Amino acid sequence: MESCYFCRVQLIDTHIHLYAEEYEGKQSELIALAQLAGIQQFLLPNIDSSSLDGLHRLVQNYPDICIPMMGLHPCYVKEDFDIELEKVRSLLADGIYKAIGEIGLDKYWDLKYLPQQEEALRIQLQLAESYNLPVALHTRNATRETIELIKALSLTKPKGVFHCFGGTLEEAREITEMGYYLGIGGVLTFKNSGLDAIIKEIPLEYLVLETDGPYLAPAPHRGKRNDPAMLRLIAEKLAEVKGTSLEEVAALTSANARKLFGI
Repeated sequence: MESCYFCRVQLIDTHIHLYAEEYEGKQSELIALAQLAGIQQFLLPNIDSSSLDGLHRLVQNYPDICIPMMGLHPCYVKEDFDIELEKVRSLLADGIYKAIGEIGLDKYWDLKYLPQQEEALRIQLQLAESYNLPVALHTRNATRETIELIKALSLTKPKGVFHCFGGTLEEAREITEMGYYLGIGGVLTFKNSGLDAIIKEIPLEYLVLETDGPYLAPAPHRGKRNDPAMLRLIAEKLAEVKGTSLEEVAALTSANARKLFGI
């Protein structure tokens, strides 16, 4: 009965690293379980050149289910980031990617290459503008800096998602006014995150769902591997926060995802 019910609820995971080693050899089983839970599609952000083979293999094996992005993650930006970006440029010409990501700024792990991160972000935002693609933005401890960098570029077609949003209510409103969505994941279920109070004030029309698997598993699985089917728990929590049904959350967030990524 439960599996049939959730088959009627169609969800889209807008950010999951299904090629990660934590899933190795288990992808087929995990995708099947996720589909029983109502998760229909998965958008796969790239990290750097080392993640390309796994990403492309999933896209080949699960066409129309696993959907690729292309980009250079800020935590993998080093002195030779221009070499990595050249690979991004060459692959974007294939025309199979639905977004440029995962890109952005990270001020949590290491500030050594922050200037390079900023330059890589500028370049990739401009690539997104050229290809008319949305972006998937990583902004850990750098939401304000990312907002200001985007504004300084004066993009004519800004669109994308602030993945794993963790900013303030004021920043959330500013982001949506700029034309971007907020990516909502497992942090929403964490007892003391405070994200629920912020998201309560933001209309569903500006939200998309994500796991960021294998990271940030929702409660009650916090600290464990975040499996694709766990998106259902995040959707349920969002429905609770918004005082609405799971069906409405699924319908609106999936419509947002389809509109944003053109899927």
